[in-house]
Amino acid sequence: MTHYLDARNVPSFKTVLQVAIALRVCLILFSDLHDAYSVVKYTDVDYRVFSDAARFVLHPSDGNTAQGPVGKHLGLGETWRSPYTRATYRYTPLLALLLAPNEFLHPSFGKYLFAACDIVAGVLIHNLLVDFIIPSSKSATAEPADDAPKPGPPADDAAAPPRDLTETKATLLATVHLLNPLVFTISTRGSSEAVLALFVLLALHAARGARWAVAGAWLGLAAHWKIYPFVYGVACACVLAREAGGGGGLLRGLCSWRVARFVAASAGTFAVLGGAMYAIWGEPFLRESYLYHLHRLDHRHNFSPYFYLIYLTYPTHYADDGPLPLWRAALRSPLTSFVPQMALSLGAGVLFGRRRGDLAFAWFVQTFAFVLFNRVCTSQYFLWYTLFLPLLMPQLRLSAREAVQLCALWIGTQALWLSEAYKLEFLGENVFYGLWARGVIYLCGHARVLAGIMQSYQG
Repeated sequence: MTHYLDARNVPSFKTVLQVAIALRVCLILFSDLHDAYSVVKYTDVDYRVFSDAARFVLHPSDGNTAQGPVGKHLGLGETWRSPYTRATYRYTPLLALLLAPNEFLHPSFGKYLFAACDIVAGVLIHNLLVDFIIPSSKSATAEPADDAPKPGPPADDAAAPPRDLTETKATLLATVHLLNPLVFTISTRGSSEAVLALFVLLALHAARGARWAVAGAWLGLAAHWKIYPFVYGVACACVLAREAGGGGGLLRGLCSWRVARFVAASAGTFAVLGGAMYAIWGEPFLRESYLYHLHRLDHRHNFSPYFYLIYLTYPTHYADDGPLPLWRAALRSPLTSFVPQMALSLGAGVLFGRRRGDLAFAWFVQTFAFVLFNRVCTSQYFLWYTLFLPLLMPQLRLSAREAVQLCALWIGTQALWLSEAYKLEFLGENVFYGLWARGVIYLCGHARVLAGIMQSYQG
């Protein structure tokens, strides 16, 4: 049954945007003032890494030269300097170039840029809801029950007639992103996740509009920025294959020209960008941006239960005693987590990549599975899949009680883990085993949340 929303009680989307922009500007101004006088900084440590990398790109220093073929053969090594001179910079050089104005405009330029990406992402979410999702959802088209009360006409003294129901719903759902504390705090602290979110939404918007070559190009850019969005290509290819396959099935459809053109656009964009970065910055680009993440051994505590496994098998005294025992090498192998992670994430793309209307749901499930079974998981990783929630809500059949239960489970398992992590991080207590146990509870709890959303989805 369609619930009647009185649009006069819902602010306009323009008003929501203005509030979202003002909130982010105030937080960035606050961060500048707070960080100048406080030992505990508001700004994320990653932002300092980005800023240092931008500084190395702009200013020469000893040993700071690009090592790619272009620099070596054309003598441009001194002109093209390397962001990887900054230790722990594990990103594409495009990010350092994007934040170059930090050096000559203002140190907080990058924060304003990330906040602006947040805002544009909110606009894209609103447009996706208005143009595609709400009109095609059952809740938007269902007729009210015969005995349902009919909304009466607006009062005579109303200042303006109610806005269209679709616009009202889209405004409310876009607000879930624009005024989400997790979203605006992470971007104003200087995390670059907002840029990636914008690329992903641009790809989704193009795909929903059947502009598949454009969608492939945005997806290639997103995968260059951070590798995990490549899994979305599986869902897109399956949608195209099912549209083109007719009675020939999925495998025949995957051999169609439309799928080949999409793959060429996405893989070509990724290859061109990667080739250009390698030509200038060489092996450090490949090692730090991509290869590092394949063999990464992060034994620092994080939400993933894998952290304790890595901690226990971390190379210490075995380093000088020859090769590790087979069981220990197997436990430390990235394949231990990579195989189930990829099987679930790619398999979800094949299973749920049925039609264009299901893409947001397919990408959500793929990302949730990817994050849940990743060897490293921090709070900002949750943004990778919560980005899609406003786009799914019109197609979720959850009662208020069920929604509250899932939210409580999602937040509660994190709070349980954080309460134990505090003892380790700030009190120095030996609670590694207890933290691992709570990591398992987090894994089970979030898996239940994913199952609940999947069961309630009505595409």
